[in-house]
Amino acid sequence: MLLATAAIVIGVALLIWGADRFVDGAASVAKNLRVPPMVIGLTIVSLGTSLPEMIVAAMAALDGNRDLGIGNVLGSNIANIGLVLGITALIMPLAVQSMTLRREIPVLLLVTFLAFALFADGELSRIDGIVLLIGLVLMLAWITRIGMKDRHDPMVEEFTESIPEQMSMKSSILWFIVGLILLIISSRMVVWGAVEIAHYLGVSDLIIGLTIVAIGTSLPELVASVASALKGEADIALGNVIGSNMFNLLAVLAMPGLIHPGIFAQEALLRDFPIMLGFTVALLIVSLGFKVGGKINRLEGGLLTAGFFAYLYLLYLQA
Repeated sequence: MLLATAAIVIGVALLIWGADRFVDGAASVAKNLRVPPMVIGLTIVSLGTSLPEMIVAAMAALDGNRDLGIGNVLGSNIANIGLVLGITALIMPLAVQSMTLRREIPVLLLVTFLAFALFADGELSRIDGIVLLIGLVLMLAWITRIGMKDRHDPMVEEFTESIPEQMSMKSSILWFIVGLILLIISSRMVVWGAVEIAHYLGVSDLIIGLTIVAIGTSLPELVASVASALKGEADIALGNVIGSNMFNLLAVLAMPGLIHPGIFAQEALLRDFPIMLGFTVALLIVSLGFKVGGKINRLEGGLLTAGFFAYLYLLYLQA
């Protein structure tokens, strides 16, 4: 039990650090190939927030644990809205000013409904995985097109500024490879530790994915969102969560379907997916409101946080 817990803690830390190195290397390679900075920021850098979940889901699927990867996606999306945005709004109310962001929130809801429709038959197939990947490509193209059009949008400018400094092609490729190796090793540690703890406690891989693994891989979003809110960059805090949730549903959820398709635990469809959908609808209501210039105030942040802990309590009762 102690060894498995240590594997998860160290694995998550290495996973986050490795993802940063991988994104730095990939972004620098793209820069050396003269890809426009805005395109790099809106694709490679934004995709990096979901990289830990993606690698964990892929490794879990390779080991035959598709429920762990699915639980990681659903749990991370619930944690991103309930825990990350809830705590961030408690610290600093979040005003939604970015037009790009106001367009992305309804798209997140549509992506959630798409994933739910694919899940409805109780099986995640390779066709489902391919559909999700096509959706990912279309979403990246749409975000890039919007970003190139609204160059002075605060969120677009922030993503562009977040691109790491350019390195030589040799250094870029080195960090890209180092990051990739770390991602593979650390994800194996996390998956092994999670499965061991699940067996020790007598609970399902789905429950461990929804809780320990999901919260661990959501920590970067929590740190980034709180830091952005304290700097008065509410749009960035919100953008990190919305982007992460869309990438989770399209890129991460595709991994179990492509690598290890099959029937998944029905609790994911009957309990966790509706709860994730409910949190997404709540985000739409509190952030956009019914007027121009939505705002997530401290009361709403408190309700989101309370909802997240109520969800954890429900999992505890059922487990």
